[in-house]
Amino acid sequence: MTDHAVRVRGLRKSYRDTVAVDGLDLDIAVGEVRALLGPNGAGKTTTVEILEGHRSRDGGSVSVLGVDPARGGSSWRREIGIVLQATDDAGELTVAEMIRHVARYFPRPRGLDETLSLVGLESKRDSRIRRLSGGQRRRLDVALGIVGRPRLLFLDEPTTGFDPEARRQFWSTVRALDTTVLLTTHYLDEAEALADQVTVIAGGRVVAEGAPDTLGSRDVATVSWRDGREQTDDPAAVVARLTAAYGGPVPGLSVTRPSLEDVYLDLIGVPR
Repeated sequence: MTDHAVRVRGLRKSYRDTVAVDGLDLDIAVGEVRALLGPNGAGKTTTVEILEGHRSRDGGSVSVLGVDPARGGSSWRREIGIVLQATDDAGELTVAEMIRHVARYFPRPRGLDETLSLVGLESKRDSRIRRLSGGQRRRLDVALGIVGRPRLLFLDEPTTGFDPEARRQFWSTVRALDTTVLLTTHYLDEAEALADQVTVIAGGRVVAEGAPDTLGSRDVATVSWRDGREQTDDPAAVVARLTAAYGGPVPGLSVTRPSLEDVYLDLIGVPR
């Protein structure tokens, strides 16, 4: 057994003269929700497809649930769940029929009632898939991804096209899952809401990783007041010093930290 659901060292993949992944290292702990961020063409999709066993690699070592995905058999595939960005299905089937159908491929699937409860679709049990809203359809996608009790769940841009309410409902669904999750998303607030750890890649390499609230320089605050400005990792101490110096309230005082979006754009080299 290992404490890591995913361990990658020196991963490389090229398409003719284009280097998609260039010596990438990645560790994902068991039970962790990891967000993988990066601009289009950064190598996210290629990396995830290699981890899923759907694409070959040119170099490096990869272990997913203790198995090299390039040699993963049917028993290993039953341990992972995949929720793609877009899916095609039989819209005339009901939610229950679709879940039961997929469940047959696994040796110890979740029960229908448990699966519906986890994704909040109890009231849509007998609804035809084509009649579901976008948010409900995405919940069904997750239901199909978790019905086999995966130890690792891949979520690819899960809330693209959602309205704000549907996105937050989906986040609640993901938080309720008791499994390791690898999430790719372009929504920085989604990564901040869901992820225990964030990995940012650009040019096929990891450029930063850490908890969302400390990634990059997010632990450095800017304290501004009428007569000055100071950056610090201990804003409380600076405010206390200023308060003592002014003998009371500090005029024009504000304390701000960079947003995850600010840090992300800096990391991938986008001017703000």
